[in-house]
Amino acid sequence: PPPADTASPVERGIFWSRELEEQVPPGFAAEEAAAWLSAARAARVASLERGGCGRSSNRLARLSDGSRACVRYGINPEQIQGEALSYHLAGVLGMQERLPPMALALVEARGRQWEPVREELRGSHWAEGAVVSLTRWVDNLTAVVAPEPWGAEPGAGRRLQPLGELVGLPPSQLVELVQWSDLILFDYLTANFDRLVSNLFSLQWDPRVMRRATSNLLRGPDGGLVFMDNEAGLVHGYRLLAMWDPYNEPLLRSVCVFREGTARRVAELHRRRSAAAELRRRYRAREPLWARLGFLSERQAELLQARVDFVHRHIAHCRAQ
Repeated sequence: PPPADTASPVERGIFWSRELEEQVPPGFAAEEAAAWLSAARAARVASLERGGCGRSSNRLARLSDGSRACVRYGINPEQIQGEALSYHLAGVLGMQERLPPMALALVEARGRQWEPVREELRGSHWAEGAVVSLTRWVDNLTAVVAPEPWGAEPGAGRRLQPLGELVGLPPSQLVELVQWSDLILFDYLTANFDRLVSNLFSLQWDPRVMRRATSNLLRGPDGGLVFMDNEAGLVHGYRLLAMWDPYNEPLLRSVCVFREGTARRVAELHRRRSAAAELRRRYRAREPLWARLGFLSERQAELLQARVDFVHRHIAHCRAQ
């Protein structure tokens, strides 16, 4: 056991301590996010620029209120749907502060919002009436490399356990692990393969890929992790479960320490069997354009609940150990 004067980073065997959680950077506060979303929906798009926002079909928009946003145009509508639903599922789970504020917008060249960039729209090849996502631009983001144990070489065990290796780690590393435990749980629920899972997949030809930057994960100016580009989640990811769950499931099993609030919300969604219903309620209440993209199919809603149930069983297994 640690010396009596050393505070343990873990409480009751599987939960991060309150003192440690209080040190996690706040991320995008709910009030701040709501204010930005309201302003972005009302603002006009003053200019569109190439670069800085992922694939070539995306644009960096300067809005009339002075802010900037990444405008993502999906290869198909399910990617924008996945981005929007993942954002609101993070809200259901109590971790939305880790994702940049995101709203949907309707491309209308003659509409008020897009009128200043009518010429740029002609060159973008965006379809009239398409739904795009507006994600708040954040300055000074930096790359994130997977910490131990996930950054280990191939063949090494990747497990985050409450005993042994956590005692004695510096507070900054523990604070980051708190956020990683949420990230891995979130990516399992959404079946997002376009982050750490894609790095694990690449191990077969690049044995040092885990020592390189993690896809779609950045560090904000306050030091907190930012879960970026979630368009592979829920819809696209659920269609490809057979390919990616052999990586997603072991990754979830590698975590046996959780934020207590996250575990509590998973337990409630499991007990009430309400994962899809609560996501739908939040999505409809907070996204005016939700009906343009629709919601999960009945089968996808069942898969979400099944994955919530799987996470709940895993947490119970960790508790039993």
